Amino acid sequence: SSGINAEWPLRPGMSLINRLKECVKDVPDFPRPGILFKDIMPVFRNANLVHDTCNEMVQEIKKLNKGSVDAIVGIEARGFLLGPIMAQILGVPFVAVRKKGKLPRDCVSVKYEKEYGFDEFEMQMDSLKENENVVIVDDLLATGGTLDAAKQLCSKLNAKVIAHCVIFELEFLNGREKLKDTDVVSLVKY
Repeated sequence: SSGINAEWPLRPGMSLINRLKECVKDVPDFPRPGILFKDIMPVFRNANLVHDTCNEMVQEIKKLNKGSVDAIVGIEARGFLLGPIMAQILGVPFVAVRKKGKLPRDCVSVKYEKEYGFDEFEMQMDSLKENENVVIVDDLLATGGTLDAAKQLCSKLNAKVIAHCVIFELEFLNGREKLKDTDVVSLVKY
């Protein structure tokens, strides 16, 4: 057994933020030399922590007082781990943003620059309705390129992005600057 289970790490009185921070592992020189990668995958080995995290993110969205949320938009791949849980808590649909070529039927697409190069995202044309209030969910805010690309897709479908929601934010990369016209909820800041 790895010693990681649904209760790890859970000490009496330990805050959600500290529980999240304890799970993150630093990986030097990944995916290339000079990068200190924050591996968040151990968070997902703790069922209670994932549950508590999604609940907290939903509560933070509600505190923004931006009106009702009509859909949660999750970014491939880790947004797929958080978004459906958040959508279920809110009782709203989950909509996927995928890498180019992964979705059938008619799609809108956007090319964007991310931390390590360029990529392209797509969303199905009928996935959002005009004027729907949506929250975009991902695991991490770094440079803001990925979240901004997802916002552009939502805009192409005439939906209104009322917030971006992430577990972790790398503040030194100034990703909020790219997202300055939309609220950002992040639980843990580095």
